[in-house]
Amino acid sequence: MKRGIAAAIIATAVGAGLAATTAEARDHLKIVGSSTVYPYAQAVAEEFAQKTGMKAPVLESTGSGGGMKIFCAGVGEKHPDITNASRAMKRSEWDLCQKNGVKDITEVLIGYDGLSIAHSRKAPEMDVTKVDLYKALAKQVPVDGKLVDNPYRTWKDVNPKLPAIPIIVYGPPPTSGTRDAFVELVFHDTCKQGALPFWKKKKAEIGDKKAFKKFYKANCSAMRTDGPFIEAGENDNLIVQKLVADDKALGIFGYSFLYENEDKLKAVKVDGVLPSQDTIADGSYHISRPLFFYTKNAHRRFIPGMNEYVAEFVSEDAFGPDGYLVERGLVPLPDDKREKVRNDAINAVPMTRFTK
Repeated sequence: MKRGIAAAIIATAVGAGLAATTAEARDHLKIVGSSTVYPYAQAVAEEFAQKTGMKAPVLESTGSGGGMKIFCAGVGEKHPDITNASRAMKRSEWDLCQKNGVKDITEVLIGYDGLSIAHSRKAPEMDVTKVDLYKALAKQVPVDGKLVDNPYRTWKDVNPKLPAIPIIVYGPPPTSGTRDAFVELVFHDTCKQGALPFWKKKKAEIGDKKAFKKFYKANCSAMRTDGPFIEAGENDNLIVQKLVADDKALGIFGYSFLYENEDKLKAVKVDGVLPSQDTIADGSYHISRPLFFYTKNAHRRFIPGMNEYVAEFVSEDAFGPDGYLVERGLVPLPDDKREKVRNDAINAVPMTRFTK
């Protein structure tokens, strides 16, 4: 009984401390995370400030992984309220949150995005497969039945049907959800499906699904570091600038950045399909992913405007089929799913994916 009372007193004190420090030190939202979700969050922040007259949130583009690390560091005015992500939260990140007292989290799926492979409008048309992308960008690739350091220097080396130009691809760093999604959707999919003889043979040899998954994740996840792939940081606008300056280079980023820069860039076909809202929504464009933000619900009572910002983000005016986020390239959720997401977000329904 005494222990229960003590725990209640401590919990109350922590809440009161958060309220006091927040009131004194912060009168605005702090948001970190994905560079892909950043433009959408920025648009919502501007609309929120205009409608409510409250201070606009402070947004920081840290990448999905970097955002999760900061978000999960603790509860209190020094820590962010929301993190954006271009992939779902990982179990290891959930565990970090729990360890640091960030226990009540709502996961908000806002829509879908395609990973665009793009280049200058001056560049010749290209049509690559996911296997081509894997062979061009993986650190190690199969040659003569074994994995070796990537020897390919031109696109023609990768596939005789492609042009004899150097492989130069600008892309995101390891902290980026875009990087995680690219590795999963291109590298892992190529390897686990046995799209090349080496991987088909390994899959048959290993047999057990869990053992094979462990093998391909260990041997089919690293981007090459010998020059053809160039990390361009979390600023996707920098990649756009590099592609405009060099019509032989390609870039990897979210569809929204291609959508916003179609006067300068054009997409590369992947497996014969160009990214668009329709091809991403129906799955015919094979490199697509969900986009999220995560709320720290312990902050909702103490951070001014947090509930209003969340409500604005999941409003029909924002993420609905005719919303202003769709105008910026977001691919919207179906009606029934959108309604559930809105309800869970507004009512701070805790995520249970790791507790079932």
